[in-house]
Amino acid sequence: MPNIESPTHARNFIGGEWVGSSQVAESLDPATGEVIGTYADGGADAARAAIDAARRAFATGDWSRDRDLRATALFEMADRMAARQDELIALLSRENGKITSEAALEVGLTISKIRYYAALALTESGRALEVKPGLYSMTLRQAVGVAGVIAPWNSPVILSVRSFAPALAAGATVVLKLPGHTALTNALLFDIIGNAPSLPPGVFNAFSESSSAGARLIVASPDIDVISYTGSTHVGRSIMADAAPTLKGMSLELGGKTPMIVFNDADLDAAIPVLTKAITTFTGQFCMTGSRILVQRDIADQVRSRLSTALQAVRVGPSSDPTSDMGPLIDRANAERVEREITDAAEYATLLVRGGRITDGPLASGAFVRPSLIEVQDLDRPIVQQEIFGPVATFEVFDDENDAIHRANATEYGLAASIWTRDVDRPLRIARELDAGTVWTNTWAVIVDQIEEGGFKQSGIGRLNGERALEEFQEIKHIVHPAPRSN
Repeated sequence: MPNIESPTHARNFIGGEWVGSSQVAESLDPATGEVIGTYADGGADAARAAIDAARRAFATGDWSRDRDLRATALFEMADRMAARQDELIALLSRENGKITSEAALEVGLTISKIRYYAALALTESGRALEVKPGLYSMTLRQAVGVAGVIAPWNSPVILSVRSFAPALAAGATVVLKLPGHTALTNALLFDIIGNAPSLPPGVFNAFSESSSAGARLIVASPDIDVISYTGSTHVGRSIMADAAPTLKGMSLELGGKTPMIVFNDADLDAAIPVLTKAITTFTGQFCMTGSRILVQRDIADQVRSRLSTALQAVRVGPSSDPTSDMGPLIDRANAERVEREITDAAEYATLLVRGGRITDGPLASGAFVRPSLIEVQDLDRPIVQQEIFGPVATFEVFDDENDAIHRANATEYGLAASIWTRDVDRPLRIARELDAGTVWTNTWAVIVDQIEEGGFKQSGIGRLNGERALEEFQEIKHIVHPAPRSN
């Protein structure tokens, strides 16, 4: 088992067995840059073996037809996750850089999600009717086949579970690819899920890789029937193009540029702490990061001052320090990228809070950045239009509801939005006009297992969570049955 106290070697889980690789890569602590372990770098060979195992399990086993088996295995997975969550939290926090409370949030959310889909595995919905005398029609849902799940490093536990749990509940077999950035965490997850006692070999297969060779094979393979991908819009477009020759099903949750719309009647004592967390949670490495702060002109000075003060007070440090409010980015390359984004924005915008990479003192060896707040009014500027994936937010001023809606909808993204007001009618009035898959009122990042989640526009296609998530991994079959003719 992965041990957070000493280096370890993580392998891949394919066909019910632990599998190594001729290629070995290192896992680094983003807070120090130090090596904390090694892993079998899966690549195309691991993907090919995983696809073969998943296809064989789907074709020859009872998984797709046995609801009781699926529910039992998923409940076992949830119980195993609950029993080992402290171990998983500690490893995720160290390898990913999340502060402990954020790692605990991620891991804790997976347990209820797996149990929800275990219960849904026992349900069915369809229609049956006598179309005309003696002619009966019915619809049945059946598993699509093999699901390819590609999830990112920023929240590898919850974002992979969010896809593979409904896939398994629907009766599909799974090939999961996770990035090497969190390979040790990945391997612990593979063990928790893959070694559930009732899970048949080959139903769940998973590997880590440092490149995209394995992921590309999953996307292009005719033996993969549906793709569930979470990640950037740029990569999502490539996946759609590469999957087109096989016409496989597609569920994509992509980038976001969440507008946090603050009206002049908002409760600022409640809003400012949440706006701060919306910028800094997971170090801004979150598709729903509150990266655009839209404030009505009447209160702009007040919010500008209070939010700037709050961001400057954020304590940046390693996850091992219980006083840290925000950990490092995933690696130094991303810290340097965010620093460049801030520097470029300074050419055309006002830096209210100039954060950026920490290059001196005890944090200099890690991937640490301080949060930034950048005031800009031109909607065409890159800092407004592009997902930064770091603790950087724009500050934009609007005049009225129409102006707020116009500004909120001005990017290609449409994943989420947040409205802050004391007016009970305004949130519903505005939410209807926003191009966003999720709209919160006086809160942020509240997601529940039972309700669907996904994006408008370039933030994706399909939905995860809720009952709709199962449909992403199912086909609908129409059965027509004429009654026998009477003599």
